[in-house]
Amino acid sequence: MPTFVTLYRYTQQGARNVKESPARIAAARKSAEEAGGRLKAIYVTMGQYDLVAITEWPTDEAAAAAVLAQGSLGNVTTETMRAFTEDEFKAIVAKLP
Repeated sequence: MPTFVTLYRYTQQGARNVKESPARIAAARKSAEEAGGRLKAIYVTMGQYDLVAITEWPTDEAAAAAVLAQGSLGNVTTETMRAFTEDEFKAIVAKLP
């Protein structure tokens, strides 16, 4: 399955309700599994971003829907990137002229 890296920032609402974050993470994990995805890892970070998640989704559309759903709750803003494994990268480069 394609892998994605999502960078999260708490909104003012999310920061105010930060104690609810563990429950929100658990809900996101369950929601991902129900949608055919997987939350592989989540890290709390210091600096420009508050959280970093590594996820797998069956399609780009499934990833986009999940991130949009999370953002619509008002606790976080997101930036999501498609991540390619080393083997996927080798296959991409092999196709170059």
